[in-house]
Amino acid sequence: MFHAILFYSFAAILVVAALGVIFARNPVHAVMFLVLAFFQSAVLWLLAEAEFLAIVLVLVYVGAVMVLFLFVVMMLDVEVEEIRGGYTRYAPLGIVIAGLMVVELAQVIWLRGKEGFAVDGFRPTPEGYSNTEALGSVLYTEHVYAFEIAAVILLLAIVAAISLTMRRRPGLKQQDIASQVAVRAQDRVRIVKMASEKPE
Repeated sequence: MFHAILFYSFAAILVVAALGVIFARNPVHAVMFLVLAFFQSAVLWLLAEAEFLAIVLVLVYVGAVMVLFLFVVMMLDVEVEEIRGGYTRYAPLGIVIAGLMVVELAQVIWLRGKEGFAVDGFRPTPEGYSNTEALGSVLYTEHVYAFEIAAVILLLAIVAAISLTMRRRPGLKQQDIASQVAVRAQDRVRIVKMASEKPE
């Protein structure tokens, strides 16, 4: 009973944080709401006794990915009004995707409510069970191709983030490495010969 209360409490905070990501007017505030959502997800993993997944979620997403998001958002100087102008254009697609997710969640809840899928809440793991070993054995055998594809997608995301921060915009000073390397000393330094002078 106590586990169920904790689960629903943290799940409610997670839903509120996710709504904050969507409806926050400031992009930095949206990123901070996303950090809160990741923390709540990690707590839910801890309740399910998946400690490795919880720690990885905090270290990788909160410690690395979200810091990258925060720096990119702060460096790009995003025009909030222009972004909000496109909400109505993509609203039908968002409603369709949200409807599909609601239908899928309803089906999962309905299946779990049937007699054959009924569970008694959280169950303790057996003695000597390691979720890290079980996750690794499944990840690198059955789902190795999906794991490699996810790694490539993350690499592309990193390259895209770097290219966005390095884009040309007014007032941005950039180095031209080729012209700096090709410069000659006689083009930059002029030696002037003059007679020495004695103080009077």
